This record gives sequence, structure tokens and C-alpha cells, in this order.
Amino acid sequence: MAASSSSTVDELQPQYQVFISFRRVGLRDGFVNHLVNALVNHKINYFIDNSEVRGQPLEDVVFKRIGTSRIALVILTSDYTESARRLQQLKKIKECVDEGKMVAIPIFYKLEPSTVRHMKGAFGDAFTNLEESDETKRKWKEALKSIPELMGIIVHEESYERSAVNEIVEGVQKVLQFTSVSNPRDAITRTNGDFFDR
Repeated sequence: MAASSSSTVDELQPQYQVFISFRRVGLRDGFVNHLVNALVNHKINYFIDNSEVRGQPLEDVVFKRIGTSRIALVILTSDYTESARRLQQLKKIKECVDEGKMVAIPIFYKLEPSTVRHMKGAFGDAFTNLEESDETKRKWKEALKSIPELMGIIVHEESYERSAVNEIVEGVQKVLQFTSVSNPRDAITRTNGDFFDR
């Protein structure tokens, strides 16, 4: 694997290299579990938000983890917009991406990017039904609409999930190899040509 320096993934490790944001409960025991195992096998540190169960404040724990991660894997499903907590995470992720501190890789899990971009179907309805202020929802909507503009991967109904996981891990490795502390976005620019598809 080509790299811009001799640094290895291990040498580049902060406490957490990858933050994983996802909503669907069933994903934890299936797709996300396979993804986590693959990351661990490749010695890539990750963080998943379990604090919702423990009742820890989002800003005290999860925002810090997002801010110190190099990559966010945003696994978008049809029910992602049902969770205000996930949308708060996404807003923070967008802020970090805009500041050049992180690379976000969207994973459209059995969901078309156009559904997210245009807030269609159950995805859009759930967002509309959230009981939040107009300003809060405006910022969340901006974050949601920015995601389909990023290069990522689509996991279709007929996709072989193990192959999708392998592609994601390969992409994460490439980003980690090319990333720099000053401008992680350079990594996505230099690697998306041979991996990321809309």
C-alpha cells in the first residue's frame, strides 16, 4: 500500500482513530459487529457511543471522542433521523470536517444517497416529526445534506456485507496512512479515486 511517508497505522494512533455513528439496534449485532472485528484485526482503534445506555451527557463524552478521532464512519439507515442524539453527533462531525480536523466516510446502509439528500420517505418523515427548535433542526438538516456530497460506500440489499466491510476497512487504512494532523482532508482527496464511490 502506497503512503506519503513511512508512518504505519500503529504509529499514527490517537486514543481513537475511528468514531462510528449508527442508529439501528439490529446493526450492532450484525454489520457493525463485523466492522468492529475487522477494525480490531487491523489494529485500528474505534469508539462507539454506548453512553446513551449509561446516561452520560453527550457533550462530556461523545463530543470529545469525535473531536479526537481522525475518521468518522457515519452509517446511515432509514431510521437514523429518529434519533436526536445521532443528529447531534452528525452536527459535531460536520463541524470537525469543515475545520479540517477529520474525514467523514458515509456508509449508506440499504439506503440511497438521494434519500438523504432530499430527505425522502420515512427518513424525511422521521426528521420532520422531531420535536426540536427550528434552529436546531436547520443545523441538523445542513449536516444531513452535506453527507451525500462526501465520497462513501453504498451497502445495497443484495450486497455481500463482508465484502463491504473489507472495502470500508481498506478505505480507513488509506485515510490513516495519508492523513496529517494539520489537514486530514488531504487523505480523502488523495485516496477517493480508487475506493470511494457515490
